[in-house]
Amino acid sequence: MATRGFTGRRPPEATRERLPPGQYLTQDFPVLQIGPNPRIDLDTWRFTLRDGPKPVKTRTWEAFSALPRTRWGGDIHCVTKWSKFDTAWEGVSFDDLLADAGLAAPTDFLLAEGYDDYTTNLPVADLAGGRAMVATHYDGDPIPPDHGGPARLLVPHLYFWKSAKWVKGLRFTRKDEAGFWELRGYHMYGDPWREQRFTGD
Repeated sequence: MATRGFTGRRPPEATRERLPPGQYLTQDFPVLQIGPNPRIDLDTWRFTLRDGPKPVKTRTWEAFSALPRTRWGGDIHCVTKWSKFDTAWEGVSFDDLLADAGLAAPTDFLLAEGYDDYTTNLPVADLAGGRAMVATHYDGDPIPPDHGGPARLLVPHLYFWKSAKWVKGLRFTRKDEAGFWELRGYHMYGDPWREQRFTGD
């Protein structure tokens, strides 16, 4: 017979319903990254949409900040097994980025690219329809560098490694190309509710 000493205290039912399998709830906001924060000057910051190697639209920080703003609130889940509830973000939706560029997505896949040379792959369908944004604010304040500021991708329904920090652009690709962690054994998609942490999950 199992006892609490072996299973631990069960979270309240409302919490369990919001926690994907294998996750635990945290009250803080852990900082995880592959290297030091890149130094980013807003005067030289640029965000570029690319169709393969071809630039389609580049925005300065001033032009980016003038785009329509979107707010999102909800839960986020890290592949390292922490989840944080009721987070609040503000930024520019993927849909508004395309609309401002006068662009229909030219392919079904893309790579998010960061100022630290990080990349992660995503299906366009998981960004469109209000499902993702390039966020500039968290909990009412500009996103600090430790959490990917001045701008990071936010794709909250996937594991958080897909929400690339210090994002500088999105590059549409003809096929689903693996990014930094995907090349190192992480799952190509990363659905928390299906525990898609690693290749083969």
